[in-house]
Amino acid sequence: MSLLPVLSRLLPFVGQSAARSVHSGTGLLFRSTPVLCAEPLKKKKKLDPQIVKQREERKRKRLEKQIRRLEKNARQLKPIEELEVPMELIDEQSKRKRNVPKPTAELLESRALLEKQWAKYRMQEKLADYQLFDRIVAAQAKALGELQLASDELYQRAIQPDPAMLPFVAQGPVSTPPIKDYEQPDGEYIDVSRKWE
Repeated sequence: MSLLPVLSRLLPFVGQSAARSVHSGTGLLFRSTPVLCAEPLKKKKKLDPQIVKQREERKRKRLEKQIRRLEKNARQLKPIEELEVPMELIDEQSKRKRNVPKPTAELLESRALLEKQWAKYRMQEKLADYQLFDRIVAAQAKALGELQLASDELYQRAIQPDPAMLPFVAQGPVSTPPIKDYEQPDGEYIDVSRKWE
């Protein structure tokens, strides 16, 4: 028994109201598609065997020519355009060359002195930053100490972290007991893999 006639009889009722359908689900459970038939192949044109042979010969000659060209240029590296120096610059090389004088002893000494002065300035700047941080922390500790003397409840609320200031949550490693008879790897190991020979 074929299902196609049964399904084709059900198709007219698919679009009807839900009162006529037997179930409460959607009515579009079965769909029919048009029959897909293959189109007949186009008739191949018969070509003259001489023309086919000439075409194949041309293809072969073209490939041989490309192979010869590649073999000829095999030892030459492919030039990179960014690294190629234009010929105008090569021609103007003598004009463009600068004669940089060798630095004198006074110049080298002044440079060394300038580097030392810069290092001293940066060190003083860093020390000033550290002192500023220390003063801020000391002032905060003093204010908290005074607040604790005034009101313990306000002090407890003041030392609570503010999650709105730094919305960051992290969970670190937990403390676990050591594993009994655990051999700690130290880089050496015994190869126990089976060998198939």
